[in-house]
Amino acid sequence: MKSLSDWRAAARHFEAGGRRLAYWTENEADEEKPWLLLIHGYPTSSWDWTFIWPSLSAHFRLAALDMLGFGLSEKPKDIAYSIMTQADLQEALFEHLGVSEAHILAHDYGDTVAQELLARNNERALSFALRSIVFLNGGLFPEQHRARLVQKLGLTPFGFLLGAMMSRARLRQTFDGIFGADSKASDEEIDTHWSLILENDGRSVLHKLLQYIPERRANRPRWVGALETARIPLRLIDGGADPVSGAHLYHHYRANVPDADAVLLESIGHYPQTEAPEAVANAFLDFHRRQRTIPA
Repeated sequence: MKSLSDWRAAARHFEAGGRRLAYWTENEADEEKPWLLLIHGYPTSSWDWTFIWPSLSAHFRLAALDMLGFGLSEKPKDIAYSIMTQADLQEALFEHLGVSEAHILAHDYGDTVAQELLARNNERALSFALRSIVFLNGGLFPEQHRARLVQKLGLTPFGFLLGAMMSRARLRQTFDGIFGADSKASDEEIDTHWSLILENDGRSVLHKLLQYIPERRANRPRWVGALETARIPLRLIDGGADPVSGAHLYHHYRANVPDADAVLLESIGHYPQTEAPEAVANAFLDFHRRQRTIPA
């Protein structure tokens, strides 16, 4: 993993939709490598990917965006956050970079953004050619998502209290509850996640970002349908010990996605890329070798 200071120093910025967004790239000029778009989860940021960044950059040109309301990007208080907008911003990043085709690796909230991009790809309405998606733990099927108590609070009329209640200690408690028993986050990881949540007064929008949960239910036909009718290769790499989207999601995915390709990391929790980076990188690269994206 990279230190927060090094990650911050490597950040670049662009404007889309009138908002300032932070992003990172690697190997941008290496035309022999395919592009890989990394889409992070809630409530963290693209820093999560630094645990597997070196393994991925050996084979891909990388692009990662801190989505609106997250990490080092702008966190406006006067808007309704939407998965549709977040998908638009991923397209805007690729327009900014001049990317015409790419693969995706997504996690948690980012899975839903990736599903919307997949739906657009299925409709031939995406601004770049989408070649494959690998999903990590996330609410691919809204009926399988087991929201935590803090998330349920954030969706009530008292949701604005979520930011005031959130603290580093509560973040630690929440993460301990969704990580594997033997793969808990280090103090340095918790410190970094907390610092990035605090950036630009991020606590004040935590409840607004949770609108992705009812959005998933409202858009289930579109986003689950995208999985069912996908014309590109998909894989799920799932931490089975995750109470939110663990082994129950893995089994549901295998039963409901045509020709399902799924890998279960039984003892790993909700953040496989930080809890078991080597296993995730191996499973991800194995998928791409099978697809002949990268050399065997």
